[in-house]
Amino acid sequence: MPSDQQLGMDRAITRRDFINGVAVAAGGLAAPACPHAQAQEGAGAAGDFGGQSLAAAAPLHARRDGAPLPAWSEFADDGERFDLVVVGAGISGLAAAQMYRQHAGRPVSMLILDAAPELGGHAQRNEFTARNGRRLIGYGGSESLDSPGLWSPAAHALVRSVGIELEQFKDYYDSGWQARHGLTQSAAWYAPQLWGEGRLVRHAPGEPAADWVARTPLLPAAQRDLLQLLQARHDPWPQLTRAQKRARLAGLSYDRFLTEVLGLHPQLTLLYRNRTSGYIGVGSDACSALDAFALGLPGFAGLALGEAVDALMSPSGRQAKGGRDDYIYHFPDGNAGLVRALLRSLIPAALPGSGMESLVLAERDDAQLDRPDAPLRIRLNSPVLRVQHAPGGMAVDVGYRGADGGLRRLRAGQVVLACFHRVISQLCPELPAAQREALNDQVRVPLIYGNVLLSHWRPFQRAGIAGLGLPGHLFDSLRIDFPVSIGRYRFPDSPDEPILLHLSSVVLDGPAGAPERVQAAAGRRKLLGLGFAELEREIRSILQGALGPFGFDAAADIEAITLNRWAHGYAYEYMRPWDSFWPAGPLPMHSARRGWGRIAIANSDAGAYAYAQGAIDQATRAVAELLPQAHLPRFWREPGPSARQLKLPR
Repeated sequence: MPSDQQLGMDRAITRRDFINGVAVAAGGLAAPACPHAQAQEGAGAAGDFGGQSLAAAAPLHARRDGAPLPAWSEFADDGERFDLVVVGAGISGLAAAQMYRQHAGRPVSMLILDAAPELGGHAQRNEFTARNGRRLIGYGGSESLDSPGLWSPAAHALVRSVGIELEQFKDYYDSGWQARHGLTQSAAWYAPQLWGEGRLVRHAPGEPAADWVARTPLLPAAQRDLLQLLQARHDPWPQLTRAQKRARLAGLSYDRFLTEVLGLHPQLTLLYRNRTSGYIGVGSDACSALDAFALGLPGFAGLALGEAVDALMSPSGRQAKGGRDDYIYHFPDGNAGLVRALLRSLIPAALPGSGMESLVLAERDDAQLDRPDAPLRIRLNSPVLRVQHAPGGMAVDVGYRGADGGLRRLRAGQVVLACFHRVISQLCPELPAAQREALNDQVRVPLIYGNVLLSHWRPFQRAGIAGLGLPGHLFDSLRIDFPVSIGRYRFPDSPDEPILLHLSSVVLDGPAGAPERVQAAAGRRKLLGLGFAELEREIRSILQGALGPFGFDAAADIEAITLNRWAHGYAYEYMRPWDSFWPAGPLPMHSARRGWGRIAIANSDAGAYAYAQGAIDQATRAVAELLPQAHLPRFWREPGPSARQLKLPR
């Protein structure tokens, strides 16, 4: 194993660590930023990069642990009054503000409050300046606009209203980039601590499986079984109908399908363990075999299961099976691009310019966010602590902690709660116990999204690969970022230029085969216990081990590492075999998201669906509850493609 010095752990590079999006000390070997890799807007060198921070959540964690709700007498009333207050400045909250303004039928005053120092929720950007002066932009959270062909009319209308033309991505996304640079081989790095030896296994398109399987470090018996899995067309249940087979697959995990139904070597479960987590939120030990089939994992060729979407699949499984869109709808900063488009529409002075091509590089003017004379204001660093109807029920009182630490109180005609479900359960004393219990059913899945800045990418070209799968590893994959060029922002097109790598992990822990809620809760504790130096060493070891033979030097070639650790990441999706009520119901989300009086709920938790379009749909529903006279696209009454093809419960 290379020493820390050989890996470059002692090098003075930019190291940025964000827990729930807020900058924390990287610790230990994490040196301060060097002048060659400066932090830009959203990069967080001075704590200016957002998310739901642990510090901001501390009052709500205290409430969870039994602290009393602050009394209204503790809040100073500054006399502020608004037609609408939105709690949460993520995609759902910003979308709710946009639609409310569009459909209120009159000029309205609005305030958006968020606990974080940055807007966007999970849609965050990471910026870098390389040694040669080149500016690169990556994403630290919500990744892409996924499967727009399956979106509701509401989601399409919202995106168009903020100036995003989805067809333009066909020009922005360079679909031929990998082939043009010879990056056509698939690759997996078998880490030595998991597989006994470090080994890079590459295979070209069309290469016989027998050839590349023989190069893996799998045990001989597992290699034979892997070939059988990839090539055989065996039907273990010839006596069952297609519907019966699908129902049986929904009732067991993919790991059990491999070992108990197909009788294959248990080492194969480690091989596929993290292949499902990035989509479903849990590994193959707890993902249903039916969802694994929807995601294209092997073993189902002989079962004649057909191509139709199945109601028993999870929402992500249905989307994977029913979607036909190319995965190209990506801003360089991920869905932070959508956030910037929403901000420009809501407060034009905060992001000057017009059109999609100026979104990426436009400089944001935060002084415009909370101007007293503006009809819409965004107030950050302001965690909401209490929400309750005023006496008489004709308005809503909102109590929050201001940036100066003082408790403030304001009054709204109506309120949209676009924060996490578990936050809502702590804010609102009016909630009945049953709704509070339904809100607390949502357990978010912890994530790590990271970016690595390289001086060049010649080793990738020599190896003929664009990224690495990491079987059984903490990280699911590590790959060159999406080849997207928008306006003056250009993606690198020479292997001599600096480039960003993206890596991801769904952090799970606890007993293998336990339900996702259990593994996610244990994974959150694990994530918060991981040190930056430990993760950096792992990243360097992967790159050095896999690409060292092709000229990669971890000590010299890595210029910066940014890690975005989201303790509260993906919204939990209902799935078999754990949620017996899925899909027939009753579903906890229907009870949880029920508005009352002048208060409505909007967030991705409300749809149990971890996608930007789901957050927009729930914002649409919430605004329609508050403005029943509005002519909104009523996706829950007039189903669009999303409801019709995926049969997602509304």
